[in-house]
Amino acid sequence: MILTVTPNPSLDRTYEVPALERGEVIRATGERMDPGGKGVNVSRAVAAAGRRTVAVLPLGGAPGALVADLLHAQGIEVAPVPVAGATRSNIALAESDGVLTKINAPGPELTAAEQELLLATVRDRSAGADWIACCGSLPRGLVPSWYADVVTRAHAGGARIALDTSGRALLEALRARPDVVKPNAEELAQAVGRPLATVGDALKAAEELRERGAGAVLASLGADGQLLVDSAGTWFGSARVTAVRSNVGAGDSSLAGFLIAGGSGPEALASAVAHGAAAVRLPGSVMPTPSDLDPSAVTVTTDVPMDRELTEPVS
Repeated sequence: MILTVTPNPSLDRTYEVPALERGEVIRATGERMDPGGKGVNVSRAVAAAGRRTVAVLPLGGAPGALVADLLHAQGIEVAPVPVAGATRSNIALAESDGVLTKINAPGPELTAAEQELLLATVRDRSAGADWIACCGSLPRGLVPSWYADVVTRAHAGGARIALDTSGRALLEALRARPDVVKPNAEELAQAVGRPLATVGDALKAAEELRERGAGAVLASLGADGQLLVDSAGTWFGSARVTAVRSNVGAGDSSLAGFLIAGGSGPEALASAVAHGAAAVRLPGSVMPTPSDLDPSAVTVTTDVPMDRELTEPVS
């Protein structure tokens, strides 16, 4: 079982549009409504793979109730933490050329009692979990060290932690030594405080995160592939993708694939790449099922292309 923790979940509405033109009336060619948040997406991808998952998340108001209903419909066990504020609603505009514009609401502010209930729920539901995946931004009210506290408590209970967050929350959590962190290129650059122009730059940044406390780093580099750096070595994975429909949740799908395959080594990286590549071919934030995966399109190697320039360098 994979337990996910999403401190700032959302109700996500995705509209497919021909092109985004400011000040104009735009008619959508497609629309979806999904439960959102990084941890929620990991649970959705795990469930789509036919595995058991429990989603811990604060929920409030009508949007929160709808998020719970949508998760239940996808076969996901929900461990809700009732909060007074309404769960946020986000909007994504997906253009036909693959460009995505997202509008993310801030979400409710959690009270001290709600914060403690969230921690207690994670503790109570983590028994028997193979992994605890803590993902996404922190809502108002939670201090940057909150994830570090979760990591420490989880390790005390014998659980393994995968962390996907950014900024100060990531840096604080590294001190608690999470088992896996999953930054993208932008988050990597932010964590080390310098630009990334090549795959080699990303590798050096990942190695620095390990020096700061991460057991392993699974770095998503978008169209340029993924890196896995751990105590056993370094691997680079990539996949052929002919057409990108939406990259919403692709990184979350990758993390789910990684954990489903055991959470370590080249086989897990290959699963992560396959899940991420499948996700970008699907609309909105639809998570791939096993029939969507194409393992034959995935390549994993120890020969890291250090000089390859990133398609979208981070300054």
